[in-house]
Amino acid sequence: MRSIRRGDNGPAVAEIRSILVGLELLEAASDMFDEETDQAVRAFQQSRGIGVDGLVGDETWGALDAARWRLGARTLFHSIPDALVGEDVRALQERLLEMGYDAGRADSIYGQRTARAVSQFQREVGLTPDGSCGPQTMKALRRLGRKVVGGRPQWLREAEAFRRAGTNLVGKTIVIDPGHGGGDDTGVVVPEGPLRWTEADLMFDVAARLEGRLAAAGMRVHLTRGPKPAEPLSGAARATLANSLGADLLISLHLDGHDNEMADGVATYHYGTGSGLSSTVGERLANLVQREIVVRTGLRDCHIHAKTWELLRLTRMPAVRVDLGYLTSPTDRDRLVNPLFREQIVEAVLAAVQRMYYPVEADVPTGSIDVRQLRMALANK
Repeated sequence: MRSIRRGDNGPAVAEIRSILVGLELLEAASDMFDEETDQAVRAFQQSRGIGVDGLVGDETWGALDAARWRLGARTLFHSIPDALVGEDVRALQERLLEMGYDAGRADSIYGQRTARAVSQFQREVGLTPDGSCGPQTMKALRRLGRKVVGGRPQWLREAEAFRRAGTNLVGKTIVIDPGHGGGDDTGVVVPEGPLRWTEADLMFDVAARLEGRLAAAGMRVHLTRGPKPAEPLSGAARATLANSLGADLLISLHLDGHDNEMADGVATYHYGTGSGLSSTVGERLANLVQREIVVRTGLRDCHIHAKTWELLRLTRMPAVRVDLGYLTSPTDRDRLVNPLFREQIVEAVLAAVQRMYYPVEADVPTGSIDVRQLRMALANK
């Protein structure tokens, strides 16, 4: 579809504004794509992890269309090949997880696993187990409370699966995702004298360094892109690639930018919803990555945050996105363009990955792992 943008008007704009009003990002409906609409679209894109450009293209429209649905507004069912997607699906998945049913990750997609969880619920409450969520199923869901108490519903499943994987890095598969890249998608760009620093180029350099170090530690390493891909990859495409490889971990590398050059620091993101459901193992990975980077590099600690971005929501393995500083900050930029500093970042991530596979009771203090020993230990095997 042609991107809808500021200055456009008509029924399509009216529908976009109507959705934004329902999301409380706009106050009044209209058929004019004005400055207020542009800002609302940008706020929506930011919240969904979509490229923030104020344009409503295919990806932004798909996210808006999914966001309009509220649980109970339509009958939900497993549709092949085009699965139902929406905020109502995510709400249902969260409700099932709270009640102890294994609907998988709350990814907003009504897939086979969600339908199976609905069927199990229906069977237990005496309804026909057809795997669809209509008025009768909704009535039963509203009538019953939580079954799971004392912790997050997915904690035991995720933690136990990770425990069974063992502590050795050898043979584990990790996907490193250098952000942006492809076509004109360079991410944050800062001209600096005769040089032009781009997020895409700097993050590919970090990814390539990580690839070598992780491979030397015995891991199978895959990058989501090369240095100069012809086309940009969406978050969903990157998640699909990681899932197809059966990866054990995914780490996505980005830089940030802001109009205020005083903004600086590192932040790490994991999958999680506003209601508290999250990838618990992903949250632990985010914590470890964030702490190791802060201690080893001295970057300002901007903490970890839960997000429902596609790359984090659609991956079937623990996944994090780390924003390794602000390219628009003179302080961060001076560090990031230094290859030795980027090597510090690589060592921090490698240490965090190794700590992920230590049992919690056998973990070590942040900054204490000598990552050179990981390669030496492998060489002595």
